[in-house]
Amino acid sequence: MNHFDKISSYNQAIGLKAPEHPLFYIARGDMECCSVGKESEFTADFYIIIFKKIESGSIQYGKTKYDHNQGKMSFIKPRQITGCKNIRLEEDCFIILIHEDFLSGTTLHNEIKKYAYFEYEVNEALHLSPSEEETVWNLVYAMEKEYHNNVDDYSKTIILSHLDTMLKYAQRFYKRQFINREELSGATFTKFNDLLSEYFENRKNNDLGLPTVSYLAEKLNISSRYLSDMLKQETGKTALELIHLYLISEAKNLLKEGKMNITEISVSLGFENPTYFSRLFKKEVGITPNIFREQSLN
Repeated sequence: MNHFDKISSYNQAIGLKAPEHPLFYIARGDMECCSVGKESEFTADFYIIIFKKIESGSIQYGKTKYDHNQGKMSFIKPRQITGCKNIRLEEDCFIILIHEDFLSGTTLHNEIKKYAYFEYEVNEALHLSPSEEETVWNLVYAMEKEYHNNVDDYSKTIILSHLDTMLKYAQRFYKRQFINREELSGATFTKFNDLLSEYFENRKNNDLGLPTVSYLAEKLNISSRYLSDMLKQETGKTALELIHLYLISEAKNLLKEGKMNITEISVSLGFENPTYFSRLFKKEVGITPNIFREQSLN
């Protein structure tokens, strides 16, 4: 598997022009600008932002294959395994490459890490409306113009300003996507809760311990970050918070039954030790499991 620590090496490998700046690259055009053409798998030390609609072929990002009938804009973080096979693009595209060192010493160095969509799988690409496309393309034109201008003291600052604006718009557009695409997000909480119930009914906690966000996300065929963001939009709580609430609800039922002691209850739910269980219970309920049981049985 190839690893690219330089943008220039990556560009050479896939047939793009040499970058005018060693740590930043932007290009737009027809199907050649983002096309790999042959099967490959790679990692890189830079962020990749791509706008595309694939005519044929596939992109592998992490464990998930990108469905070329969906999505337009994808965000790839450094050192994420990415693969391409016989890519042909249906329409104009753009590609932006931002090396981590380009962001060093800037506010965007930390800000970019807060955007969860860099953790999404490629099949969770951003679907843009015509007006949203226009907004994004205007920012691309502005960055490209600055990129090709004579470099001065303001060039990097202006490029980063446009990039920062694009990332903020992407965050807004994803929020809209969670709301509008009901077929993907409308029943997420119901499916999520059903999986949790099934997890305990099938006693998977005996072998696997506590249910994890990654386990449930895999069962729903979406990434952990995308799942949490959809649930946050739908319920106001993250996937982990909802798991905790489910565990506490189950624990309350068992405590009220009074058939098991605290250690037995914690083990039955998949906790490695009763101390962690008691700590989580008190955090969520405000009192210890022992006090809750005493109040329930009296």
